[in-house]
Amino acid sequence: MEKLKINAELRDLKTSLPEKLRKVGKLPAVLYGNKIPNQNLTIDAREFDKILKKAGESTIVELITPDKKAHTVLIHDVQIHYLTSVPTHADFYEVSMTKKLKASVVLEFVGESKAVKQLGGVLVKALSEVEVECLPTDLPHNISVDLTVLQTLQDTIHVRDIVLPANVKLVTAKDELVVKVQPPRDVEADLTAPVVEDVSKVEGAAEDKPVATDAAGKKPDAGAAKKEEKKEAK
Repeated sequence: MEKLKINAELRDLKTSLPEKLRKVGKLPAVLYGNKIPNQNLTIDAREFDKILKKAGESTIVELITPDKKAHTVLIHDVQIHYLTSVPTHADFYEVSMTKKLKASVVLEFVGESKAVKQLGGVLVKALSEVEVECLPTDLPHNISVDLTVLQTLQDTIHVRDIVLPANVKLVTAKDELVVKVQPPRDVEADLTAPVVEDVSKVEGAAEDKPVATDAAGKKPDAGAAKKEEKKEAK
């Protein structure tokens, strides 16, 4: 994979306001990590967007600061505008090339499942990334998951089944589910199934009717009331 580089300029927090920077195509950023003082920076927004698409957050990038020093970094965190989905801030974490690090790596699903293609199953992805530990030079951009092993509706892939590149160790629990095939819905059975209505939820259906009482709190005698009605009728 090509070596990814991005240039940065120092940012004065008092004069370089984030809103003004973004209007001129700049992105506020910060560099920290590996025994270096934090540096507030600005980078070209378009250049960063290209780097982010190629590197994600699991590929080593060279960040060139104004002193012409190349920092070996990971894009550690990116803040995204909630409406436009455009990056509004970026964090760069400088790593030590001689110390192992932990990072999340995106899973790339490859191949075609027989259970999906021929049996009509629905592919359900439970995980989109896993956490690994390795030296920065061994950190993969992504990890492939072979879907061709899903031959039946009962087959599943767990973290323990993932084939890792050399010198890369899993941190994510091995028994976590990665992907499975869900049986197809029986649409005809759904349509012919009897509809059971819960009438208790209908307003007033299950309510007890109020019963009138006399001044002494006794319920009226229904039989006596009918006799009185007959007398009046005569």
